[in-house]
Amino acid sequence: MTNAKGTAVITGASTGIGAVYADRLAALGYDLVLVARSADKLAEVAERVRVTSGRRVDILAADLADAGDLGRVEDFLKATPDVTLLVNNAGLGGTLKLVDSDIEQMTAMIALNVTALTRLTYAIVPKFIMRGEGTIINIGSIVAINPEALNGVYGGTKAFVLGFSQNLRNELQGTGVNVQVVLPGATATDFWAIAGRPIELLPSAIVMSGEDLVDAALVGLDRGEFVTIPSLQDGGLFDAYEAARQSMVGKLSNAMPAGRYRTAG
Repeated sequence: MTNAKGTAVITGASTGIGAVYADRLAALGYDLVLVARSADKLAEVAERVRVTSGRRVDILAADLADAGDLGRVEDFLKATPDVTLLVNNAGLGGTLKLVDSDIEQMTAMIALNVTALTRLTYAIVPKFIMRGEGTIINIGSIVAINPEALNGVYGGTKAFVLGFSQNLRNELQGTGVNVQVVLPGATATDFWAIAGRPIELLPSAIVMSGEDLVDAALVGLDRGEFVTIPSLQDGGLFDAYEAARQSMVGKLSNAMPAGRYRTAG
């Protein structure tokens, strides 16, 4: 029997935010395909979700920073007709200053946070457009608008996720395809240990649980939000930020330099 919700594909689904999305989306009625490097961890998540939800849960073990593995997931998205939702969650972080960071690790971060997200999005968008519906959830970070907070390459990759999502949303207006970008703050996952700063070193007052984060993000999705910042208490602050950005549109390109750059005399 066809599932009316269709199938949600979640990357980085073996732990943390991705595993919570698996729980929540299955509870909402989606069948799932879980993507991550560790087949063993994926199998554990998949079995738990199957038992609690009764949904079909498949796994696809792949290292999205590897071109061959990434290509396999792209091919899967192109060939699978019932995918209706893509959660681009897989990513790497960094907390060291740029001059203290390993360039190979930074390059791998770009491959996962930028290249993989872009290629998977492009693999599914044409199908969504043809169908006239579909949803893409891109997991960014608050460092997209506060890149000074952590590693500069990490901030740059998440600024890309936000900018890419903004353009994608603009291009897809009127197609029936929805785009949401989620900007988490500090979240209680293994992200921090992998990035080099254990979560125990952060003030507990700024750390949100993965469950609360995903629940808030799904409320934002249900409300039709484009940008969801679960930690931001005053949504008007982001509205003002966006209004200031929009106020410059149409004024950023001119044949003549602005008068403020002309030399005196």
